[in-house]
Amino acid sequence: MRAEHIRLFEGERVPRYTSYPTAPHFSTGVNGEEYAAWLAALTPEARLSLYVHIPYCRQLCWYCGCHTFITRRADRIAAYLAQLEAEIDLVAARLPAVMPVIHLHFGGGTPSIIGARGMERLLGHLRKRFAFLPDAELAIELDPRMVDGELVAALAEGGINRASLGVQTTDPRVQEAINRIQPVAQVAAVVARLRAAGIDHISVDLLYGLPHQTVATVRRTAHEILALAPDRAAVFGYAHLPRLKRHQSLIPEQALPDAKARAAQFEAIAESFERAGYVAIGLDHFARPGDSMARALAERRLRRNFQGYTTDPADALLGFGSSAIGELPAGYVQNHADLRHWRREVLAGRLPVARGLRLRATDRAIRVVIEQIMCFGSVDLDRIAAVQGVARPLLAPNEERMQRLVALGIARFDGTRITVPPENRPLLRLVAAAFDRYLEPGTQRHAVAI
Repeated sequence: MRAEHIRLFEGERVPRYTSYPTAPHFSTGVNGEEYAAWLAALTPEARLSLYVHIPYCRQLCWYCGCHTFITRRADRIAAYLAQLEAEIDLVAARLPAVMPVIHLHFGGGTPSIIGARGMERLLGHLRKRFAFLPDAELAIELDPRMVDGELVAALAEGGINRASLGVQTTDPRVQEAINRIQPVAQVAAVVARLRAAGIDHISVDLLYGLPHQTVATVRRTAHEILALAPDRAAVFGYAHLPRLKRHQSLIPEQALPDAKARAAQFEAIAESFERAGYVAIGLDHFARPGDSMARALAERRLRRNFQGYTTDPADALLGFGSSAIGELPAGYVQNHADLRHWRREVLAGRLPVARGLRLRATDRAIRVVIEQIMCFGSVDLDRIAAVQGVARPLLAPNEERMQRLVALGIARFDGTRITVPPENRPLLRLVAAAFDRYLEPGTQRHAVAI
């Protein structure tokens, strides 16, 4: 990335485009009754992806931007698990059949907080309500500090075949600054335990832009993680939004790197993984050449959803738990984030939808354009218009934005095809934003572009 680009776009905030339109544009105009109609309209053979949100953690990590609550009360977790099962029943009852599942993802929070027995119970309940396909991917996000032998055995027995470990950094000083002490030896022990149980698809999440991070510390983290030979790595830039996430104010802003330093940190991590033979995936992922994500990239089957880059080929995504988001052919739905509201709706026998968005034909077409830019760094607008059945002018980018990106060499645009050179991969979000009809200039709700 050129220094000129860093200088020009420093501080500019754009969405991560895990959906389009993005979640801030959802409204209360979509409710549980409409969601029920959308569920009933699915064809019985449509393949489903399930996302289950467990919002609890034992300890607050100061960098966290997720929807979480801190608790050590077993009764609170047990009650949530029971209500989650009730929501699953409510959704399943509105489907046209016991439908096939091709993908399952447990996120949070810390999903493993429900324990081995809770995980066995929840997986068993899901299998009663859905027909899991033999080749389904069952994934879970894990905090390496909360993984023991009993949990691993329960995950393996329940069919979990991919684990995503939240590492963030292996540097002790940075860990202390973000309130997440996690020795690399502890991570290595968890990786070994998972593999011994047959859960050998391992992903790792890393962060750059954290307090006190330097090129040297992120490079050391990359090398220590590479020694564990994960299949994939996701490398995210820390989004410092203390106005939205008050606990982030515990992180000293003077210790945060500037845009130039952040860019250098990402490039150092990327160089480490690519030198080790990993394939660069989209904006911020890396995968071994034989991994399914690398194959999906090569075959242009890669997708992007609320979990980020994915090989998930499902026709609809159903979200369970507080704040969970679903994506159906008709549009998006999001559950109540407030636990009391979510619980009240579930206990009343109502789908706990707080808001959503009905997709228009142009929304669907632009969603494909943005997804292809984010996944492949290229898109043919004429082809998308033809496949989606919309007039080609409806897919035109913001002229001022696109002209600027082309003039700077960030993108190439010949009027029908857009290509982002590989060296500008960290700027894919800026190119995608040129097509965003909902983007509000100057908004502070998104992460910085660099």
